[in-house]
Amino acid sequence: MTETEAATTAKKTNGSSTSAADDTQEKPPKNGPMIRALSVVEVLGNKLPDPFWLFVILAGAVVALSALLSSIGITAVNPADGEEVAIQNLLTPEGAQRMVGEAVENFATFPPLGVVITVLLGVAVAERTGLINTAVKLVVSRVSAGWLTFVLALAGVTGSVASDAIVVVLIPLGAAAFKAAGRSAVLGAVIAFVSSSAGFNASLVVNLTDPLLGGITQSAAQLVDPEYTVSPIANYFFSAASAVVLALVITVVSELVLTKLSKRYEADELSQQEAAEQAADENGNGDEAETLTEEDLSSTSPREIKGLVAAMIALAIGLAIYFTLMFMPNTPFPGEDGSPLTSVLISGVAVPIALLFFLCGSVYGWVAGTLSKPSDIPPMMASAITQVAPLIVLFFAASQFIAWFDWSNMGTVLAIKGSEFLGDAGVPTVVLFAGFVLLVAVVNILITSGSAQWTLTAPVVVPMFMYLSIPPETTQMLFRIGDSPSNVVSPLNPFFAMTLGFMQRWYPKAGIGTLMSLTIPVSLAMLVVWFLFFLAWWGLGIPLGPGSPTR
Repeated sequence: MTETEAATTAKKTNGSSTSAADDTQEKPPKNGPMIRALSVVEVLGNKLPDPFWLFVILAGAVVALSALLSSIGITAVNPADGEEVAIQNLLTPEGAQRMVGEAVENFATFPPLGVVITVLLGVAVAERTGLINTAVKLVVSRVSAGWLTFVLALAGVTGSVASDAIVVVLIPLGAAAFKAAGRSAVLGAVIAFVSSSAGFNASLVVNLTDPLLGGITQSAAQLVDPEYTVSPIANYFFSAASAVVLALVITVVSELVLTKLSKRYEADELSQQEAAEQAADENGNGDEAETLTEEDLSSTSPREIKGLVAAMIALAIGLAIYFTLMFMPNTPFPGEDGSPLTSVLISGVAVPIALLFFLCGSVYGWVAGTLSKPSDIPPMMASAITQVAPLIVLFFAASQFIAWFDWSNMGTVLAIKGSEFLGDAGVPTVVLFAGFVLLVAVVNILITSGSAQWTLTAPVVVPMFMYLSIPPETTQMLFRIGDSPSNVVSPLNPFFAMTLGFMQRWYPKAGIGTLMSLTIPVSLAMLVVWFLFFLAWWGLGIPLGPGSPTR
């Protein structure tokens, strides 16, 4: 073979190899059926209008449907007081007057609005002084990717002790932590949302939900046995164990499913971050607007470490004061009947959280040198309002929709009818359990307030189950299992809209379909695994909590 022929042959061979390699590189790995199905959910969901207009359309649908169902005469009897509940027609002069007259009140009293703004005023100080960045860098540098997901999930599940405020706090922290670890900020935000919202009814510590639901359960049980009492911590053993189980479920689903879905967002997130950094440089505040990137996480300066230590000392002092005011007698913040769990420091926990962030951020700033004078603080707090401006616009439409749906009584009638259906079903115990959990999960999409739904259904379900020798504490736990996992797939959940707004900060293309495709797999997995975990616990005869019957 001549040199020319050899060169030609080599060229052909190399060309074939290169072509084969290119073909191999050009072919992305095939996604499984679940990923493809969730991708379809995202595509279809994102074909819906902008969330603002979607809530406007849904509000109009509520008005029209209320007129239709009211004309048919659909009613239900409220088991709590024996009064008839009818669908209220909003398409009347009175309904129009109410919708216009109470629009501002609906918006001003929208649950997330005050909580979001209040908490972020404090969080903004901690963020702009650099405290959050330093803390996240240290955490990420010491926690592996898998453990980071689990730690975030467990914090969210247990964070229900802080009520709704945990959602507001954890979403930006989760996004920052994942971004610092070189992962998708959208993924971090979603994990924070699903763990704090879908895992709301499980916790390592006792929270306000325990005595609240226990009181409703006891009232329903006394319809059968006037002497029956339900302990406020009747579900604590199972709830604490569930917190770990649910955190593991969230971790597994996130690493096996959500990580694959989030890959497509990372390029857009990077572009968004570069644009934000460029805008910050042009405005001359690049250092203040610094966000965590895939930097060397071990590059924390000694001054930052000193600032962080000082902030942790301030946090310890702040928490000591908080718990002293909550538990010590003769303080300005007593709970009802002396119970700390009913103190305003729990129900209004957004203010203490904001103050703690403000305190720690200020102390960090003074020590680390990122805060020079008190006049620097108000502009930092004002930056929080700028960040949530798109959310405020979305909240106006969402608040009207939710208020109108509540006025129509459609959710109430559905909850009562569903409970009556279960009572007449006559099925085996385990199937009855599954049916009740599924019913609660579906109704929860329409009535996202757990206490409101339990107030409506407990007087029917608790006595019915008692007659079947099922203790009220067991029924209450079944309700809790069905109640929270579907929170994250309900557009009626105010924090669903809030999470979508936060996601759009990092991924402007995000729509309802994007969020739904990420929350559905976690929601379903949590519901199934949690129920199976309950069946195993119940089958072994382990008490659900102190003072709770074994079966």
